[in-house]
Amino acid sequence: MKKITDSEREVLNLLWDMGEPLSSTEIVKLSVDKTWKPSYIHIMIKSLLDKEMIRVAGFKKTTKNYARVFEPTMTREQWSLIQIKQGKNEYGDLIKKMLVSFLQEETDEKILSELSESITKRKKELNDVSS
Repeated sequence: MKKITDSEREVLNLLWDMGEPLSSTEIVKLSVDKTWKPSYIHIMIKSLLDKEMIRVAGFKKTTKNYARVFEPTMTREQWSLIQIKQGKNEYGDLIKKMLVSFLQEETDEKILSELSESITKRKKELNDVSS
């Protein structure tokens, strides 16, 4: 997975938060706390497309023209998991340790059962793939 800039991550967060494909104009309008110019948004979008972090989801009519709309290629959770697994996130090791600590200290049997079932299911999937 390629590294993304802080500004690119902010665009991704906006797309994840909105939950629908957005045009570059909509990204600029929704980024009220940023001073991004449309030309900079286009650079970030091209970069995110090149890195396969977003894709063209179709077109949307805007006034007289049509504009491409973009959506993330993965969920925020999938992205976070990749970051943790690759250790490219300065918090990756901390998150792993927190998860282990959470499991050791959790007292709700229902939560532990759900997690145990998920782990068992995942192990079975991995065994099926390697067989």
